[in-house]
Amino acid sequence: MYSPDGSTFIVALSDGNIEVYATSSWERTWTLNGHGYGVSSISFSLNGDRIVSGSSDTTVRVWDVATGDCLCIFIGHTSEITSVAYSARRNVVASRSYDGTARLWDVETGYCSPVAPGCDSIAAVAFSPKGDTIAFGSDDCSVRLVDAASLECRRILIGHINRITNVVFSARGDRLISESYDEGWGLLKIDLWDIETGLCVRSLSDHKGGVASIAYSPQVDQIVSGSYDNIVRLWDVETGECRHTMIGHTSYVMKVLFSPKGDHIASVGNDKTVRLWSVGSAASRKTTNHHRGEVAGLEYSSKRNQIASCSSDSTIQLWDAETGVCIHPLTGHSGYVNKVAYSPSEDQLASCSQDTTVRLWDVKTGACQFILTDHTEMVYDVEFSPQGDQIASACGDETVRLWSVETGECQRILTGHSGSAWIVKYSPQGNHVASAGYDGLVRLWDVQTGDCQHTLIGHSGGIESIIYSPDGNQIASASKDAAVRLWDVKTGMCSQIFIGHQSGATQVMYSPRGDQVASASCYDKTVQLWDMGSGECRHTLVGHEKEIYAMAYSPRGNLIASWSDGGEVRLWDVETGECHWKHSYDSTPQISFSFLLHNFAWMSSEPSSFITGDRDGSVRVWDVVGEGNQSRIQLRWMSTNGQLGLEDACVQDVHGLSYLNKRLLKQRGAKGEPNMQLRETGKKVMSMASVVSKLKSSSTDTEALS
Repeated sequence: MYSPDGSTFIVALSDGNIEVYATSSWERTWTLNGHGYGVSSISFSLNGDRIVSGSSDTTVRVWDVATGDCLCIFIGHTSEITSVAYSARRNVVASRSYDGTARLWDVETGYCSPVAPGCDSIAAVAFSPKGDTIAFGSDDCSVRLVDAASLECRRILIGHINRITNVVFSARGDRLISESYDEGWGLLKIDLWDIETGLCVRSLSDHKGGVASIAYSPQVDQIVSGSYDNIVRLWDVETGECRHTMIGHTSYVMKVLFSPKGDHIASVGNDKTVRLWSVGSAASRKTTNHHRGEVAGLEYSSKRNQIASCSSDSTIQLWDAETGVCIHPLTGHSGYVNKVAYSPSEDQLASCSQDTTVRLWDVKTGACQFILTDHTEMVYDVEFSPQGDQIASACGDETVRLWSVETGECQRILTGHSGSAWIVKYSPQGNHVASAGYDGLVRLWDVQTGDCQHTLIGHSGGIESIIYSPDGNQIASASKDAAVRLWDVKTGMCSQIFIGHQSGATQVMYSPRGDQVASASCYDKTVQLWDMGSGECRHTLVGHEKEIYAMAYSPRGNLIASWSDGGEVRLWDVETGECHWKHSYDSTPQISFSFLLHNFAWMSSEPSSFITGDRDGSVRVWDVVGEGNQSRIQLRWMSTNGQLGLEDACVQDVHGLSYLNKRLLKQRGAKGEPNMQLRETGKKVMSMASVVSKLKSSSTDTEALS
């Protein structure tokens, strides 16, 4: 079992020993000796400083993790201990035995409290995460929830028709899994219960044999089960569907568990093997907080290592960039959310929507701080000032508005456009705002007075992209007239015109050093790199088969990534114009206007990584891996409203697969059969908590399925 902080894992063996490993080095720190027979159950205390173990020798022992000493030996059961648990609230451990009883033991005094919750022989026991409730599964087919302090029965969960063999609380303590099995009929039943209402919200059934172990994911969105049919199954909590079947054990699966981050599943088999299955960072996984509509905007917070995504489903999601776990779903908008923007301090988030409002959110709590309601049409764009004290918004009502972040009041209404204002940008110094849109004009506004200082005239079509140069002295604009123009901010004059696209230019961007401009056209499907000094096109990047909807320079400026409709990502070398890497995945074509899409962003330079968002509601994080002078892209994680994917998943020791099934696994991205021995020869693994979280050696030991 992993310790709560993931720094320690323990393995219980049939010889009565418990081995303790430090995950920092994966070296064994202790071997805990004392049990006379095999150790059948182990558990950590809440802070991870103690271990409780139960054995076939009928005793319960408590161990000090730091010293390896046995602190307590509890004697009272008359048969093998089947499960033990540490209370989170008090210094109490619970044990359940084949003698049909459950007992509570005070670790300080050694006092034993036999528990008689009003049911027949007790078959399973578990503490709630807060330690205030104990769940007992019984031979009378019921689950009883008992107050841990008074030992009074609070609720009886009725629905099973056979004896309860296992109970597990969710990490939040609001749900409970119970499992029963009829040996005569070979029927398995796993029920998910709502603790507050006592109602069964979901039933799972697919295993052909009894389930020996079940566990919730840390994110509470998935359940893993291991069975006597030798199979590990991954279940979706929201739908109750079996999302993935993991085959490889040659005897029944005795124990399953998730790693602390939820990116791996460890399974222990009676075949004397421990197997690690990749279901998180190396493989895409389903989350319950996925978007149910296309992803319109993405922003990255480097200080928080966090991603904000917005969607046509009217929601905003905040994601942990490392693990893909949804931190906060932000709800409140009643229409398509077009754009999100982090404040300079990255503690606030602004959003704009089809519902005519702008909202300001607290990133830490997910609370909505202000709803800005003065616009009368769809709000297309929103941006923070560099100082973070003001927000600018561009709207279909032909206005740009400036808002106070402190009070939420509208400070300025900027009027002058003769059509929808699609884009708004602050200058790097924050003293000016540039806006553009349907009328083909770029307007420069003084933030203090609200006066229009320059109207930049020259384009003959709507403007879909504008951006300030890094020093703030220029503005670049891209228009449906296929031209890219550079403007002098002080004079308002056009200093350069880049003509090269065969159809409308839909995006423009300065390189980080400001010595190059990149433009893209979703219509001619090309990216062009322009030299600022000579005005010449250095490279035309050709290769996309569908419309290009996003591009971005890497933070160091040596690479540029482009993303096209249908899910093709390409990585280009800025110096040579060569395509270093391309990757395609299934993606439903976009239908939105290109100026509404902000679904591509670079995250960091070391390691280099970027984010994409799709119309199917998925958010993907990609890592750029250098290999000599070349680079390649690999998927870190993906959130999706579809079924579990297998991008880069390690499928271990698979037996009995047909040629067709092997091809299908390979087609979906599965690879490798790592051969890792995590026990000493001849010692049967009884229960186990952890294996190397990233399979350090798998990259060299892995061979692709063929």
